[in-house]
Amino acid sequence: MTEPADALRDLAKLIVPRRGALRSTADHFQPFQLVDGDGVVIDPVSAYLRELQACGRPASTQRSYAMDLLRFFRFLWAVGVPWNEATRVEARDFCLWIQLVDKPARQGAGVLSAAELRSKPDAKHRGTPNALTGKPILGTKYAPATVAHAETVLRSFYEFHLEAVTGPMVNPFPLSRSRRSSRSNAHHNPMAPWRAERAGRYRPKVPARVPRQIPDKHFDTLFAGLSSHRDRALVAFFCSSGARAAELLGTNCGDVDPGAQLITVVRKGSRALQQLPASPDAFVWLRLYQSEMENLVPMGRDEPLFWTLRRPFRRLNYHAARAMFTRANAVLGANWTLHDLRHTAAYRMARDPQMPLTDVQWVLGHARLETTQLYVAPSAEDVIASVRAHYARGAAEVPVPGAPEYRAESLAILFKRPAR
Repeated sequence: MTEPADALRDLAKLIVPRRGALRSTADHFQPFQLVDGDGVVIDPVSAYLRELQACGRPASTQRSYAMDLLRFFRFLWAVGVPWNEATRVEARDFCLWIQLVDKPARQGAGVLSAAELRSKPDAKHRGTPNALTGKPILGTKYAPATVAHAETVLRSFYEFHLEAVTGPMVNPFPLSRSRRSSRSNAHHNPMAPWRAERAGRYRPKVPARVPRQIPDKHFDTLFAGLSSHRDRALVAFFCSSGARAAELLGTNCGDVDPGAQLITVVRKGSRALQQLPASPDAFVWLRLYQSEMENLVPMGRDEPLFWTLRRPFRRLNYHAARAMFTRANAVLGANWTLHDLRHTAAYRMARDPQMPLTDVQWVLGHARLETTQLYVAPSAEDVIASVRAHYARGAAEVPVPGAPEYRAESLAILFKRPAR
């Protein structure tokens, strides 16, 4: 007897093995391949990744999308459903499962299980705000943004195969029931911001992210804890140019113009070349770093600007830079990220009354001015300090009420004695 299509699976007892893998290749036309447990390439995913590359998506985006597909294919292998026979039941169960399951945590080249993750010293603090930064410590569950990204990727994946007539006849990841029959943003008011409509039915609510800067007093301590001129140059460029981590780490020696104090980066979204001004201190630290690495690494115009400090020397990638910044954070017990350095640069420029907000938008590379306006709003640290000052002023200005004075006639009536 076959199981009904809408049968409720016992997701609490479902075990999803870590089958398959995402392999990096040296082929520029196919940077990544998704393989199953036997090492066989999954052709439907390869076709989708090639479509993304044809649309101009960088290799980092292809890797991010492929990781979401790997999680879904592992789920389908665990429940025994082929990818082209998946229904909305599988889509619903996957979105429910990924929100409740513990995610594996990487440490070095290995993967920690959920039990090993909970046994770490900081396990009891996961999900709670950091005492210094106010940012929540990463928990054992997948973040809502990760779940929402996976839902969007899978809906796009099945939409691609639906158009190519190579997958199921109905997209397993449907849009929300509300406003599904009308055009997205119909009758939009040009003076109002764009609304997010026609989201996926199984897409979770994602809390709004508040950009967080590094206060100056903590930034000085953090900068003093950096151990090399390379790290000081990196942090100085991040906090003065406002470039993203991937943009700055992808620069070459020929992209730096110390005389004009400019550095050229490739923008993440538009892939356009853009010159960004940086502080004089950043170029001083860069020159000190280059003096140390002279005759150790090539310094031609097309050679990487930032290298690893250990042999064999190679281009510094994002994971190595993040590890460097994590070690600097450990001195303060903070959990700031490399992207918080970009937020710090944005807050500093937006708070300058003589710098127009449109100039800040140009430096940050935002497509819309409303994105840059997030940095005009006060930060959480400023609001907390303002409220504390309000309480201090109120405690100093409000007089303490003294003992009330009673009339002699009232006291005489109360205690039944003649009034004086």
